[in-house]
Amino acid sequence: MRISIVGITGYSGMELLRILLQHPQAEVVSLHASQDMESPVSELYPHLKGICELKIEAFDSQEIMRRADLVFFATSSGVAKDLSKDFVEAGFPVIDLSGDHRLPENIYKKWYQKESAEDYVQKEFIYGLSEFTDVRGKRFIANPGCYATATELALIPLLKAQAIELNSIIVDAKSGLTGAGKNPAASSHFVHVHDNYVTYKLNQHQHIPEIVQQLQRFDEGLQQIQFSTSLIPLNRGIVATVYCKLKEPLTREELAAIYQECYQDKPFVRIQAALPNLHQVVGTNYTDIGFDYNPVTNILTVVAVLDNLIKGAAGQAIQNMNLMLGFPETDGLLSQPSYV
Repeated sequence: MRISIVGITGYSGMELLRILLQHPQAEVVSLHASQDMESPVSELYPHLKGICELKIEAFDSQEIMRRADLVFFATSSGVAKDLSKDFVEAGFPVIDLSGDHRLPENIYKKWYQKESAEDYVQKEFIYGLSEFTDVRGKRFIANPGCYATATELALIPLLKAQAIELNSIIVDAKSGLTGAGKNPAASSHFVHVHDNYVTYKLNQHQHIPEIVQQLQRFDEGLQQIQFSTSLIPLNRGIVATVYCKLKEPLTREELAAIYQECYQDKPFVRIQAALPNLHQVVGTNYTDIGFDYNPVTNILTVVAVLDNLIKGAAGQAIQNMNLMLGFPETDGLLSQPSYV
């Protein structure tokens, strides 16, 4: 597959390029940014010298469709919703890593404070949580958000088993700084974040409606979740700690069986015997999940960890590409964690 990447200067775009350059069935043929830089990507990112010398070009939908077979959008929210139109009208495959095609028009406007994609464009996209969405043969995939991926993978097995009280779900999610994007801001300034712990967008994070929308596929009775997000002074990683009440007490073996049954044929979700940590997943496309139950309070705690730039963005996008095109699901994605 010949691949174009739009949004190459961001963290997710760079991670897409890194993984795709090692993919056995992909060839990156063009890189695009908001303006024509007319210089090799290795000049902007010297670590790519001798690895990739493609020039960063201005966006041109017709030129992309002439040279490539599929385009990834790794742009900021509010960009892909306009640029995707030409591709949808031409039936040209798109995988969008931004939030622009995950939500219906009215919900997108409310949570992103932007105009949404045109309705006929939006309706062509399918939400691609790789472990639970059949994307085979689809042409337009909305890649899930990083917080959303961790939270959904932690909760879906419990919803499928009808094991938890739906009004008891509390999610405390934490992200490394790359999750805040590359554009500098006071909230992500080194002095503000270093040696600090910052909770932000309490009850207002844009991933909340996509999480609820996805979880309702597995239990329509779910109405809302309590969801908080915090920045931690790390480059990358997501930790989603989920608290919920069980309908009936369950043993560790019964809880493990619920998760194992759900993920037994899913190569990138690993159920751990103990609570997982970020060192186990950073640099990989894995999500590690662990849990513990307190019979005194009847509270089940589930911890899901992943790399926000890989399983939470570029890696899942490539996983979706593999599934879409009928490639082995793990192609290009079986890297080991950077444990230390």
